[in-house]
Amino acid sequence: MTTPHLTPDQSPLGKTVSYQDQYDASLLFPIPRKMKRDEIGVNEQALPFAGVDIWTGFELSWLNARGKPQVGIATFLIPADSPNLIESKSFKLYLNSYNQTRIASLAELQAQLALDLSNAAGGAVSVSVQLPQDFAAERIAELAGDYIDALDIAVDNYAPCPEILRADNSHIVSETLCSNLLKSNCLVTGQPDWGSLQIRYTGPKLDREALLRYLIGFRQHNEFHEQCVERIFTDILRACAPQQLTVYARYTRRGGLDINPWRSNAAKPPQHNTRTARQ
Repeated sequence: MTTPHLTPDQSPLGKTVSYQDQYDASLLFPIPRKMKRDEIGVNEQALPFAGVDIWTGFELSWLNARGKPQVGIATFLIPADSPNLIESKSFKLYLNSYNQTRIASLAELQAQLALDLSNAAGGAVSVSVQLPQDFAAERIAELAGDYIDALDIAVDNYAPCPEILRADNSHIVSETLCSNLLKSNCLVTGQPDWGSLQIRYTGPKLDREALLRYLIGFRQHNEFHEQCVERIFTDILRACAPQQLTVYARYTRRGGLDINPWRSNAAKPPQHNTRTARQ
């Protein structure tokens, strides 16, 4: 098993690194989820959600047994109950290390990726690689639901403020709300992370204007994608008490990787890793 590193500032983020083109699993940098979960009051032994982090690797290449380059698009499913998330720059460096590495078969490649990522995450990671002959089947679709971005609101706060969330207990509804206005920043470098968010719930009717102000409040907040989604989930759960809640974010890619965290206390994970137009 890979030994988890302790803090994000020890990761490759924000540092000059050399790119290796020969396979090296030690490049992966796990970060314990517990640190941020403690901050938002989530007990790792009794998570209020199930979930998965859906990663897409668009820049995957390797050599076949005869030295000919191969390319593919990879989907990685990292369970939310794994002890560690994987820092994204280290993930990119790890994938890059396959560029001049000979792999005998697609099955061998997928097995090696799954083994290394499972060791780093501390839980079973699922890996699938799509080859070029299947690229034409890829499609683009926006998140389904009612988009709240057109609400004419005034905003003067750009930090998370769960205190403004409100719900009408006299109206119990089942609805899906979406926004393209999610923006947060990398925990270490402060670089912007852009995303779209889907909130599916059954419970007291959410105040849409308050919800939109709350989501815009992440605009200057520094946190990893997975941590932002868990914060949003727990804030809504505590403030509005829905009986069922699912929060799903699709973040735009950086360096050939996108990260799409999904957390729910009621639903099954998405069946397809369908990217949005901005991804």
